Amino acid sequence: MANLVLSSLTFLDFFAVALTVLAWIGVGWIIENPPASHPSVTKLVAEYRRDWMIVFMNRTPRIFDAQILNGLRQGTSFFGSTSILAIGGLLALIGNPSPLQSVNEALELGPASTLLWQTKLSFVGFFLVMAFLKFVWANRLFGYCSIIMASVPNDPEHPRAVPRAKMAGEINIRAAMNFNRGLRAMYFALAGLAWLVHPWALVVTCTLTALTLLLRDFRSLSRELMQERAAETL
Repeated sequence: MANLVLSSLTFLDFFAVALTVLAWIGVGWIIENPPASHPSVTKLVAEYRRDWMIVFMNRTPRIFDAQILNGLRQGTSFFGSTSILAIGGLLALIGNPSPLQSVNEALELGPASTLLWQTKLSFVGFFLVMAFLKFVWANRLFGYCSIIMASVPNDPEHPRAVPRAKMAGEINIRAAMNFNRGLRAMYFALAGLAWLVHPWALVVTCTLTALTLLLRDFRSLSRELMQERAAETL
């Protein structure tokens, strides 16, 4: 069966798949490890998260902070549920890919076996599963963060206040990092659907997805605004 799938794939198919996986890994690494002279939005927001925990430590009451964290957890829950629904729909389509055969015939894309359709859909499923796992872990980390925040003494002068607040900030950053990884996986899952049409379509959508993610983190207006505010505080 594996030999049958491999024999149905061309060099262009392997190239498109490898490019997509490398782009997914590469974009994530660049965003999370940007040059110090040009930080990404992710890095800039991480510093704001650290500042948030220091301000939180001196804020009374702390209901506002609890509401923000609850909103972040709801975001991870929403995307986690969305990815599960997408996985369920994809599994149903893998089990019965006949609708794709009909579309294929209508668009005259050429012959394709059921096993080939299932292979291409499984590639999309890989990214959706990765997204789900990242969202679930982000949700749990935000939960850890809320517990640590609750343990920060009300007295800012307490010896445990600053260390606990800083710890909460770092956990918050890790949660956000996993949430962003989940979002990137969903972006590439959408790009992976183009493989159903043609490997060149996958190359194009993969390239556009990578460029979109990089531009949003390094060349967006929101990044410039955050960078300006960060410079003003120095």
